[in-house]
Amino acid sequence: MFDTFLQYVFTSLPFAIVVLLALAGVLAAGLGLVWPRLLVYPYLCVFFWMSSTTYGSLAVFVTPGVYSRGSGLLLFPVVLWTMLGVWCCARVAAGFRRGVAPACNLRPWFWGWAALLCAHVGAAVLAGVPPREALAPSGFSNIVWMGPLVALMLLAFRTREEAVELARFVMLAGLVRALYGLGRWVAFGGDPNNVYANMNAIRIRLTFFDINDSLLCMMACAIAAVGLFGPRPALAASASSAAVAPASGSARVVKAAIPRPGPGPAWRALEWLTLLATAACIVLSYRRSAWIGFVCGCAVVLLRFPLLRRIQLALAALPLVGGALGYAALSRLGQAKGSSSGLASLLYDMQSRRFGPESERVLELKLVLADILARPFTGIGAWGRYTGYQQISWQANPDGGLFVHSGILHVALKAGLPGIALLAGTVWAFVLAARQTLRSLPPELLGLGTAGVAAVAFMIPDVLIGTPFPQVRTTQMLAVALALPYVALAAAGVPAPAKRSTHVRLRPDVAPA
Repeated sequence: MFDTFLQYVFTSLPFAIVVLLALAGVLAAGLGLVWPRLLVYPYLCVFFWMSSTTYGSLAVFVTPGVYSRGSGLLLFPVVLWTMLGVWCCARVAAGFRRGVAPACNLRPWFWGWAALLCAHVGAAVLAGVPPREALAPSGFSNIVWMGPLVALMLLAFRTREEAVELARFVMLAGLVRALYGLGRWVAFGGDPNNVYANMNAIRIRLTFFDINDSLLCMMACAIAAVGLFGPRPALAASASSAAVAPASGSARVVKAAIPRPGPGPAWRALEWLTLLATAACIVLSYRRSAWIGFVCGCAVVLLRFPLLRRIQLALAALPLVGGALGYAALSRLGQAKGSSSGLASLLYDMQSRRFGPESERVLELKLVLADILARPFTGIGAWGRYTGYQQISWQANPDGGLFVHSGILHVALKAGLPGIALLAGTVWAFVLAARQTLRSLPPELLGLGTAGVAAVAFMIPDVLIGTPFPQVRTTQMLAVALALPYVALAAAGVPAPAKRSTHVRLRPDVAPA
C-alpha cells in the first residue's frame, strides 16, 4: 500500500512542479503589472551575486550555470527570456499609466544592432549554417540583449524616490558581495577560480576572478563616495494643492521649500564601510584590467566634485590607493615568469621574447587582424572562427576561434565596419548622456548617475583587452551601468540627449518630483 502511494507521489511530482511554476509565473506577472521594479531586483541579484566563470578552477566536474543556453532549444539563456517577460510587464504597466518610456539616445543604436544580427542570421541560412550558431553568445547577440535591459530599467524606475531606492540597493548589493569576497579571502583561501595559483604557480589568493564582481564593487564604491563627499541636498521642494472654491474653476499649486533630512549616522557608517570594502575587494582581485579600470572609475568620481574638494580627496586617496595597488602588483607581477620591470610588467604576457616563439597574445591579435583586413566590410560572420586559432593554447577547446581578447577587435572580426560603426555610435551616444548626467543631476540622484558613468569607465580596459561581449553576465552588467545615468536623468526630470523629445507623460501622482 505504501509503495503504491509513493509511486503515485513520484509520478505526479513533475506535473505538480509544472503547476506550481505556472502559478508562480501568474503571480509574478500580476506583481510586475503593479510594481515592475519588484521583479527587476531579483533579476539584478542573479547577475550581481552569481559568478559566470569557472576558468582557473581545478574542479573535475563543472555544472552549467544560469548563464548557459543548456540544450540550446530556446536559443538564449532562460534568464534573458525572463528579463524579456519582465520588460513586457513593465511596458503594459506603463501603458496603464498612459506614459511613454523616458528619452534614451541609445535606443536607435540598439535597434541597429538588432537589424545587423537579423542580417547575419539571414546570411547564415543562405550559407547553410544553423541559425542557432549565428545567435550564439560567441557572436554579438549579447549586445542586442543589452537594449531590452536598458529599456526595462527606464520603465521600472520612474520617480525620484524609486531612483534613490535603486541607488541604495546597488550600494548594499556591492557591500554584501565585497564582504563575502573579503571573508572568503581571509578564511577560506579566496576564489577557487584562481588561474594564477592553479595554472601559473603564482602564490596569491583572489577575492574574485570574475571582472563583474569588481564592476559591482565599482558602482557601489562610486555611490558611497558621492554620498560621503558630494554635495548635500539642503532644501527640497514639496508640492501641495490648496483648496479653492468651486466657482473659481481653477486649482492653485503652492510649492514650499522644506528641509529634507539627510542620511543618519548608521547610513553614513554603511557608506564608509562600502567605500573601504569595495576598494579592497577590487585591489585584491589581482586583475590588471580591474586595477586600471578602478583608477579610471575613481577619476570619473573625482571630476564630479568641485576643484578644492577634488584636490583634497586626491591628496588623501592617492597614497592609499597607490600603495595598495603597488603592493598587489608586486605580489602578482613579481612572481610572473618573463615579467619585466616598471610599467611594462603590466603587459608581460603580451611581450615576445628575443628568442623563441612569439607571445600567444600577440599571435592571436595578428591572426585576427589578418582576417579583419581580408573581410573589412562584412566580417567573418557572427558564427565564424578566425584562421589559425589552433596555434593558440587556450583556443584548444570546442569554442576555439570564436572569441578574441579584445572587445573592439571581436566586433570588427565578426561584424566588420557596420559593427564598428554601431559600436562607435553607441559609445558616443552614452558620452553625450554622461556629460549631461555629471552636470545637471541634483545631489540625491548624483550618486546613481555617477556610478553608471564610473562603471562604464571601469570596463574600458576589459573592452580593449578582454572578452566582454561573448559573456552573458558581462554584457548584462554593462547594460545596467549604461542605464543608470538615464534612470537618474528621467527621475530628475532632465531630458536625456535625443534627436526627438519623448518626455514622460504620467499622471501627477506618479510624475517625477
